[in-house]
Amino acid sequence: MQELIDRAVALQPLLREHATKIDADRRVPDEVLDALTRAELMRLSIPKRYGGLGTDMRTMLEVSAAVAEADGSTSWLVTLVNVCNWLTSLFPEPAQQEVFADPHARVTGVLTPSATSVEVDGGWQVTGRWYYNSGSWHSTWAVLGVPLTTVTGEVVDQALVLVPRADLEIEDTWFVTGMRGTASNCLIADDVFVPAHRVLSVPAAIAGNYPVATTDEPLTRSAFIPVLALVLACPQIGLGRAALKYVIEKAGKKAVTYTFYDTQAASTAFQLQIAEAANKIDTAYLHAVRAATDIDTWALRGE
Repeated sequence: MQELIDRAVALQPLLREHATKIDADRRVPDEVLDALTRAELMRLSIPKRYGGLGTDMRTMLEVSAAVAEADGSTSWLVTLVNVCNWLTSLFPEPAQQEVFADPHARVTGVLTPSATSVEVDGGWQVTGRWYYNSGSWHSTWAVLGVPLTTVTGEVVDQALVLVPRADLEIEDTWFVTGMRGTASNCLIADDVFVPAHRVLSVPAAIAGNYPVATTDEPLTRSAFIPVLALVLACPQIGLGRAALKYVIEKAGKKAVTYTFYDTQAASTAFQLQIAEAANKIDTAYLHAVRAATDIDTWALRGE
């Protein structure tokens, strides 16, 4: 784990250098994407049998937070690709073979079932729009929420389906201040065929029943909802650390307006506020670590 954290920290100068460009271009540039690829930071959750690192939830947390200390949008991309690659590792083996045949597979996704489907021979025809698919420009596959509907119109299940990015259109919709670089645009499917082996039942997954045939790697036994919930906190921990560091660095140079303090650092009230902020960020991190450790421990035990 530490080696991967060190790789993330080593990339921080590059990320800071490109932060303005990432925001202006509303995507992560090729130079940064190539560096992330070389460092293998988007392969944390790909099973080892497919050449991935097959790490654990704690490692994903630490790497995402370290990347976010330099750039939040890039961390969001790293986080979402890793968790969607993890979702892919829960699908039936034929689906995994298709996706992970590409050694640099980057799966992105939206779990909201904002689509329609019709059952056909061998699978489903799917049409829908999914907001907001982070990393849309960099995706090779997408995992998308879909209600499964029979030919008679009866919804029989809620599912996630895997679709090649080439089969989807992008509507360029994402202009959110501060996180423009996540490229969280809308993905569009127009009557796309999804074979049955690329379908994962959400209720079954929540109950811990994954259709994956090989469960020798603990990460593929990790609890569905806890993983999906915790990953969203990981970049925010790094963003909090970065904000705190920024304010402290400026405190010795900035005065406190409408007071006699020449610097913020000289103000006891300011010092107390900094201490409170630092304590909250550290507390959030400790809660996240405990949650990640719980997920990893249960997965190791196979429970």
